[in-house]
Amino acid sequence: MKIIRNVLVIGLALLPLGCAIAPSNDEIAAQATAMLQASFKAAGQAGLDRLNQDETQRVCSGLAGKAPAKDVAERIEKLNLATIRYPADGKLLGDWKNGEKIAQEGRGKQFSDDVAGPVGANCYACHQLTPQELSYGTIGPSLYQFGKLRGFGAETQRYAYGKIFNADAYAACSNMPRFGHNDILTEQQLKDVTALLMDPQSPVNK
Repeated sequence: MKIIRNVLVIGLALLPLGCAIAPSNDEIAAQATAMLQASFKAAGQAGLDRLNQDETQRVCSGLAGKAPAKDVAERIEKLNLATIRYPADGKLLGDWKNGEKIAQEGRGKQFSDDVAGPVGANCYACHQLTPQELSYGTIGPSLYQFGKLRGFGAETQRYAYGKIFNADAYAACSNMPRFGHNDILTEQQLKDVTALLMDPQSPVNK
């Protein structure tokens, strides 16, 4: 018992020293970044530039899954809202049939994908879009009857297009990819997916 007690005393004596030399959050972040950069190699279209975080990503990563404070969320949303590029022709809706194909397509932008091949949004991985889908993700809300419930007007169309372009403009630190901001989808693809949500004839609104 005496030996155990002595070990405990020595351990307690060393605790302040351990706290004093513990790395800061910035040092831990720097070490983690260095580890990532050393571990990942550029392959095909997947370059190391993907490891570079912009301000929004840095702030959201630092929250470790926690919701941002109100002032932080407002700053992030304002910053991202300014990045949205609406079509010069003013037309926000494309072909919903193409939009459905894009929503169901999960390929594109990975190192193993054909650069000339299809690039999809993989919407069904996170959302329900139609009742016919037997399998869909639940990370995001159901989008079934999106336009029917919210109205098919210009304001809702603009919101839908903007949300797909850069989700962080409307919900700071969203899990949703910033499809337009990060050039995942082209302008025409963004229009087509918006039409899937907004066209009255789309299966989403039936």
